[in-house]
Amino acid sequence: MKKTALVAALLLGLMPLAKAQTNLQEMYDFNRGHFTTTLEGFYADPWGSTFFFNDIYHPSNADAPTGYYTEIARGLNFWKDSKLAPLSLHVEWNGGMFANNAWLFGVEYFLHSADFRNTFTFELMYKAIKGQTDNVPLQFTFVWGMKDLFDVKGLTFSGFLDIWGEKVNWGTEETDWVILTEPQVWYNVGQHFGCPNLHVGGEVELAYNFAGGWKEFDPLYGNPNKGFTVAPCLGIKWVF
Repeated sequence: MKKTALVAALLLGLMPLAKAQTNLQEMYDFNRGHFTTTLEGFYADPWGSTFFFNDIYHPSNADAPTGYYTEIARGLNFWKDSKLAPLSLHVEWNGGMFANNAWLFGVEYFLHSADFRNTFTFELMYKAIKGQTDNVPLQFTFVWGMKDLFDVKGLTFSGFLDIWGEKVNWGTEETDWVILTEPQVWYNVGQHFGCPNLHVGGEVELAYNFAGGWKEFDPLYGNPNKGFTVAPCLGIKWVF
C-alpha cells in the first residue's frame, strides 16, 4: 500500500504551475518472497486533486499475478486563495482482491516548510468497511515527504502512517485497532547519467494487526497478521 505521492498531490493543489506526475515501482518483499508492481499518480485541477495507486502482487509460486489492491482519493478545495487553503475535503475508496472494500470521508490539513522541501499532511476520516457495522469507524492518516534529505540532492524520505478500527478475525471476530506504516527512501540515481526518471530505494512495512479483517486464508499473505510484523522491501521507481 503506497501513499507517498499523496504529499505531492496536495502540493499540486496549492501550486497551480506544478505538473501532474505518474510513477511505476517494482518492489521485492523479502518476507513474503514476491514482487509487487505499483502504479501511482496524482493530478491537479481547479477544484483540487486526484490521487490513486494500484498494487499488483506476483508470488514466486504462481505463473501470473494473484492479487491486487487499489486506493483512489479525491481532495476538494474551492478556497485555495483564502486562509483556509491548507484545509481540504477528502473522499476515498479502498479495495481489492482479499481485502475489505471501504469508503472514507473526512478532511485533510497540509503543512509545509517555506521551500516546500518538507511536507506533512494529517487526515481525519470516517471509514465505512463493507460488511462491518460495529467497528470503530475512524481512520487517522499521516503522510510526510522530505526532499534532498541531509542536503543530498535526489535523496527523498517519504511515507505514511494509517491507524484505523476494524473488526479483525483472530478465530473470533472482535473490534481492534490496526496500524500500518511504510516509510520509504529513494535516491535519484539516474541524475548521474542523464536519466533523472530512474530512482532506486525501498521501504519497510511496519504493521500491527494488519490483514486481520480478511475472513479466509490468503494465498499471498497467509494467515492474518496478529500483533507486530516487519516486511522490508527493495526496488526501483520510474517517474514519468
